[in-house]
Amino acid sequence: MLHGVATAVVTRFYRCYNTLVPMLQHISTDGHQQNIFFRNDYKYIEETRSFYKIHTMYRSWEKAKIKCSLEGASLFYAEDENEVDMVLAHLNNTQPTFVSVYVGISSHLAKGVFKTVDGVAVRDVYNVWGPGEPNDNNGEENCVILRSDGTLNDEKCSNKFPFICKKTLQSLKWNEECNTPYLDYKYNVDLARCYKFHLHPLTWRDAVEACDAELAYLTIINSQQEAAHLVNITASAPKDEVHGSYLRGAVHLGFNYDKIKQDWRTFTGMFFSKPPLSQLTFTRDTLKEAGYAAWGGGQPDGGENERCGSMFYDGSLNDIGCDTHRCFFICEKENETPSLVDDKINEV
Repeated sequence: MLHGVATAVVTRFYRCYNTLVPMLQHISTDGHQQNIFFRNDYKYIEETRSFYKIHTMYRSWEKAKIKCSLEGASLFYAEDENEVDMVLAHLNNTQPTFVSVYVGISSHLAKGVFKTVDGVAVRDVYNVWGPGEPNDNNGEENCVILRSDGTLNDEKCSNKFPFICKKTLQSLKWNEECNTPYLDYKYNVDLARCYKFHLHPLTWRDAVEACDAELAYLTIINSQQEAAHLVNITASAPKDEVHGSYLRGAVHLGFNYDKIKQDWRTFTGMFFSKPPLSQLTFTRDTLKEAGYAAWGGGQPDGGENERCGSMFYDGSLNDIGCDTHRCFFICEKENETPSLVDDKINEV
């Protein structure tokens, strides 16, 4: 069990890292909080009063738009020439090989009528098109890319490009209790963690991505007390107001079947910013090592078809298909670092 305790310490350090870094960056040298911070993977440009993130993983236009939304931002489009110059300078400085990126402009509503993701006519924002563009080649080009020379071009929406997400400083609000820009997270003082119940059903893999986009992870139960809290969260969520086709009676949790270890193990997802892997060792816990392994009656029972984890509404564990079942899910953020920040404030 000592191995499990050591693993838990390392795991919790990993989880806390993304919380601690922005908290310290959120404090100025005189001990007062600064509000010019969104996430440490976004670049703030003072001239535009906005934050930007260049996504290097190529996606279709729709998936790029969704990814930005999951991060609490929107698919970037330029308001004016000044913003184009600033963003392209940042792009060329950090990703000089990129020729084009998707921007938040499309003609989805009406052919040839280009609007931004928030409904603004393209004529009212930056709209310098390349020669002969837009040309709707083969009648299939409804989305827009920004080229490195500053011109726009219409493209087939299913084609994949890198993209940029944008968050304006004016739109930024801060969840002080959970130290995050995501306001729906609620702090539990007994568990010293924050939780968010997602009412938009997703598959297990998509739920992992959604939590990660909010700098959190799909919830892992570490005790009977935490299980009881998750049951209460689930019971109080307005689930009956959500219509459509999805699996009712279970919520996704952060564990899955490890084929190499041949056991069910916790899964915290991706950490977009952390110390070098050479400095820390990360081991996935068994459910018993994590602190909670109360399976529902007859579970797990899905075999190869159900290799990911969920929780019945009563708190018992259940196996579930990783890509086949859309369910509600709960994201979790560690919140153990306020005392460290308080110490930092007292030191300055």
